[in-house]
Amino acid sequence: MRLSKQLRSLDWVLIGAVLMLTCIGLLFIASASRAQPVGGDPLFYVKRQAMWAVVSIAAMIVVIFVDYAWILRLAPWIYAANLGLLGLVLVIGHSAGGAQRWIQIGGYTLQPSEFAKVAMIITFAAFLAGDERSGQSAGPSVARARDLVAPALYMAVPWFLVFRQPDLGTSLVFGAIFLAMLFVAGANPRLLFGVTGGGLGAVGLAIFLHYRFGLPIPLREYQIRRITAFVQPGKDLQLSGYHTHQSQIAIGSGRWFGKGIMAGSQNQLNFVPQRHTDFIFSVIGEEVGFFGSILVVGLFALILWRAVLIASRSKDMGGTLLVMGSVAMLAFHVFVNIGMASGIMPVTGLPLPFVSSGGSNLLANCIAIGLILNVHLHRHKINF
Repeated sequence: MRLSKQLRSLDWVLIGAVLMLTCIGLLFIASASRAQPVGGDPLFYVKRQAMWAVVSIAAMIVVIFVDYAWILRLAPWIYAANLGLLGLVLVIGHSAGGAQRWIQIGGYTLQPSEFAKVAMIITFAAFLAGDERSGQSAGPSVARARDLVAPALYMAVPWFLVFRQPDLGTSLVFGAIFLAMLFVAGANPRLLFGVTGGGLGAVGLAIFLHYRFGLPIPLREYQIRRITAFVQPGKDLQLSGYHTHQSQIAIGSGRWFGKGIMAGSQNQLNFVPQRHTDFIFSVIGEEVGFFGSILVVGLFALILWRAVLIASRSKDMGGTLLVMGSVAMLAFHVFVNIGMASGIMPVTGLPLPFVSSGGSNLLANCIAIGLILNVHLHRHKINF
C-alpha cells in the first residue's frame, strides 16, 4: 500500500519527458556514430550508452526513495568525498585532448567532475539551508555583499580543482549553480547581476591584455581561441571556428523537416566533429529539421517547468535549493550546448543532457532528476 501511494505521488510527466529524451539520445547517437565504428562495431557508442541508461535509471529510482533530508545530513561527507575524488583526478587521472578529467576503473572511464556538480548542489543546499530540523534556518545570511564571502569560499575549493583539470565548461556550470542557489536563498538580484557582469568584464579584459601585452592568464590557448572565435565568427573557419561553422551548416540544411534519420550529409560524411557528444544537436537539426529540434527543446522546457513547480511546492528551503540547483545545472547545459551548436555561444564542451553520449553525464543528470522527484515525493507527509 505504501509503495503504491508513493508511485502515485511521483511526477510521471517529468519522468516521461526524461525517458523520451534518453530514447531520442540513443537514436541520434546511433546515427552520429555509425560512420565511426569502434572495433568494427558501428553500434559501439549506442550500446555503451544503453548500458549507462539502465544504470542511470536504476540510480534515479534509488535516489527518489531516499528521503532528501537524510541526504542533506550527509553533506559534510559528500563534500569531503567530492574534494578527494577531484584531487585524485589531478594525481592519477587519465588524460585526453589536453585535459586530465577521467579515472579508469576496470574497463570503464568515469569523469568525476560530472558528479561534482550534483555533489555541490547537495552540499551547497545544506550549507545555505542550515539546520531546518530545529524549526529555524541556521544557514548564513546572503543579503549583503560581505555575506557572499563564506558561500564563495565554500564553492571555490571544488571549483578550483575542476578548473585545474582543465574543465572550463564544468567550471561555468558551477558558477550557474552558485548564482541560482544564492538567488533562491535570498541574495540581492542586483548584487548577483553585478558580480556576474564584473566577472565577465574581468575575463574579457584579461584576454585583451593577454593578446595585447602578453599578460599571463590561467586559460589554455585552445580555450582562448574558442572564445575569440565566438567574438569574431568567420575569422578562423579551418581551426578554432571549424566546429561551430560545420554545425551551423548541418542545422541550416535540415530546414523544416530534416533530411531523414541517418541521412544527414554533414553527419554521415564526418564534417561535424564530436557529433555524438558535444555537437549532437547539429545531427538532430540536420536529420529531423526545425520541427524535430523544437520537440527536443520542448521536452527540456517541460522538464524545467515541472521542476520549478516542484521547487515552489517544497516543504522547506533545503528541498527548494536542491531542485533549483538541479534546474540551474540542466538549464545551463541545455542553453550552452544548443547555443554553441547554433553559434550563439562559445564552444565549451558541455554535453546535451540525456541526449549526448557519455555515461558519467547521463548518470549525474539522472541523479539530479532523482533529487527533484524526491523533493516532490516528500513535499508533504504521506499518511498511510
